Amino acid sequence: MIGCGGLWSVLMKRSGTRELNDFYPIRPECQADVPTTRFKPRYGKTLSERRWQASFDEEGRLDIAKVLRRIQRGGVHPSIKGVVMEFLLGCYDPNSTFDERNELKQRRRGQYDMWKAECQKIAPVLGSGKFVTTPLLNEDGQPTDPSLVTVTNPDKKVAQWLQLLHQIGLDVVRTDRSLVFYEDEGNQAKLWDVLSIYAWLDNDIGYVQGMNDICSPLVILIENEADCYWCFDRAMRRMRENFRCTASSMGVQSQLGTLSQIIKTVDPKLHHHLEDLDGGEYLFAFRMLMVLFRREFSFADTLYLWELMWGMEYNPNIFTRYEDPERAKTKGVTPAANDKVLKQYGKFERKYLKAGHTEENSALAVFLVASVLETKNKRILTEAKGVDDVVKILGDITSSLDAKKACDEALKLQKRYLLKTTKKA
Repeated sequence: MIGCGGLWSVLMKRSGTRELNDFYPIRPECQADVPTTRFKPRYGKTLSERRWQASFDEEGRLDIAKVLRRIQRGGVHPSIKGVVMEFLLGCYDPNSTFDERNELKQRRRGQYDMWKAECQKIAPVLGSGKFVTTPLLNEDGQPTDPSLVTVTNPDKKVAQWLQLLHQIGLDVVRTDRSLVFYEDEGNQAKLWDVLSIYAWLDNDIGYVQGMNDICSPLVILIENEADCYWCFDRAMRRMRENFRCTASSMGVQSQLGTLSQIIKTVDPKLHHHLEDLDGGEYLFAFRMLMVLFRREFSFADTLYLWELMWGMEYNPNIFTRYEDPERAKTKGVTPAANDKVLKQYGKFERKYLKAGHTEENSALAVFLVASVLETKNKRILTEAKGVDDVVKILGDITSSLDAKKACDEALKLQKRYLLKTTKKA
């Protein structure tokens, strides 16, 4: 006779792939072009819905340390990925109650509705279940279709926003085209609405291609559009500098600089070889860092990688940092903090704290790229005669990279890096 745990395990072995396909079905004609999915829920390791519910006390406070341990061991079951990501990205404070979170959620939904109504007064197509892929303004800055745009002689802010909307639409059409979810124009319109409203509110960056790749999984996982927007807003707070491009610098340049420093420290021979190939600026890693490996993993494996990364980077002060930045400055933790406090931090963040570092925006993604370079060390040193060869060698990781193993290797590399840099200090 098989016990409950054994039965769950057997069912997962028999239907794990089928279950994932049920959550993120792929269009039949795209099956051959989609990378193989390696993630499967594993009993005793993956955070299940039952384990998730059991992590709250009677009033709704979440034992985040328990949740992080489970996520870092085996990811999150597809049925609860959306709500778990809301906590990992800092939408909610784990120490809040059910009532406090519900009040906050309703307030945020009301705020989103107000923003959306504001945008609809300018572009009524927003929220209609449709979206645009052609310019809304002509060369003279006037509306091309009065039924889509209600303002004439728009001011600079409005004009810049309207000029972005068709580009967002073009990117929406190209986003996750292999998924059945986006065969529904209404779902595409939901993605367009969220990105359009974000672009309206972010006066500094607005919209940049690649944001659609970050937003799309959240649209799929979180049913309510307003909740999805707030989760995307939190994701962008972590990543928006990736999308800041000026005449003199590109968004991920600081991360590429960190990547260069890491490889130079842990593997100087590889770094010097890349410099000899004119690859010392590490531009070949641009896409990986820009959109967090969306092109290197299947959709399901991307979600698995993100929850592992965000779990390992988790800082319990993240909610306060977003909601009350001034108060967050006084809520830091010192390396001498007790183990109970440190367990509320993800593995990656915890290692920085123990080493006496205080980086608020440490990026596991950079160490992940570094670990991939390390695994390809021999091939790069012997086969790469130019940067194009490096790109080709790294391109081979698509569909073959294991998210859990890659994160574990990144943590090991972080440990080596911290040992070397701490000794120098």
